Amino acid sequence: MSKRDYYEVLGVDRGADDNEIKRAYRRLAVQYHPDKNPDDHDAEEKFKEAAEAYSVLSDQQKRSRYDRFGHSGLGGPGGGAYDPGFTNIEDIFDLFGFGDMFGGSGRRQTVQRGADLRYDYQITLEEAASGKDAKIDIPRLETCDECSGKGTAEGSEPETCVTCGGNGQTRYQQGFFSVMRTCPNCSGKGQIIKDPCRECRGAGRVEKTKTLEVKIPAGVDSGSRLRVGGEGESGVNGGPSGDLYVFIHVKEHEIFERQGSNLYTSAPVSFAQAALGAEIEVKTLNGTEDLKIPAGTQTGSVFRIKGEGMPALGGRGTGDLFVAVTLVTPKSLNKEQRKLLEKLAEIEDKDFEDEGFMDKVRNIFN
Repeated sequence: MSKRDYYEVLGVDRGADDNEIKRAYRRLAVQYHPDKNPDDHDAEEKFKEAAEAYSVLSDQQKRSRYDRFGHSGLGGPGGGAYDPGFTNIEDIFDLFGFGDMFGGSGRRQTVQRGADLRYDYQITLEEAASGKDAKIDIPRLETCDECSGKGTAEGSEPETCVTCGGNGQTRYQQGFFSVMRTCPNCSGKGQIIKDPCRECRGAGRVEKTKTLEVKIPAGVDSGSRLRVGGEGESGVNGGPSGDLYVFIHVKEHEIFERQGSNLYTSAPVSFAQAALGAEIEVKTLNGTEDLKIPAGTQTGSVFRIKGEGMPALGGRGTGDLFVAVTLVTPKSLNKEQRKLLEKLAEIEDKDFEDEGFMDKVRNIFN
């Protein structure tokens, strides 16, 4: 080991108190511990050096001898040989009072929260606009009623695993350090069930299907996610249940296209309606609305009907309905229609730009 000055190793002054020494060592121990720096020889040596310095400076008698005689004062029994008293990173946190943050002394927590569940639910655009109270069937793992989640038969109790002593982990030596591994005998549970419950076969949970009522608010869109707290899978060994997340998918509509809270549709009009102007009936999600088409309307023109779109999620207003006008050309004409259009064609050829052109059109169709 390096014989650098122990105060220099920890980066503290000679007058540092016990708390300063402890903080300095904690910082170095966490930084250079081999568990965090596998196969890093330099980090391993720095960790050993810091541990040796701390083992001396944290002991008042050893520190007093070191201050008076230096390294030579530690040559006897109980001197400065590297013996930190712990060989894995969990022990370091236990030393400084943080063991509970990491399960305490390497022990695994057997209490586990249940898994969250996802359910995909499809609705129509009309249902998305009005909202819906939906009933859904959720298959999930629930706490076994027969054994109350213990996994053992009636009158029996789980036994502490003799391999790990109930810790759920076993320690084995790897060179200078010991390493923790999941216990192969109990799979990390810390307990062995010798007489399992017949209903759940020792698992503590069984699969059941529950029917839930979920309120889908007006204004939801594809991708909207609803959280139902505590309706996921049951926890393990008394742990809390997970949550259920319902993902909404809105079907494509035959007539309307949705963009946010606005709706878009198209309405066919004849040449006469577009040229002379007209009032047409437009379908909406709630029924029909009358829309005025001004004279001279061109195909592709877009008109807005306020308040006939989708409600905003959370009740923050309503979108609009936008109607694109599409000019429809008849595929076949009767004699009267053909005669009128031929007369119109004559007028168009003579003076298309004439200011009285629309009056002439009206006269023909009237």
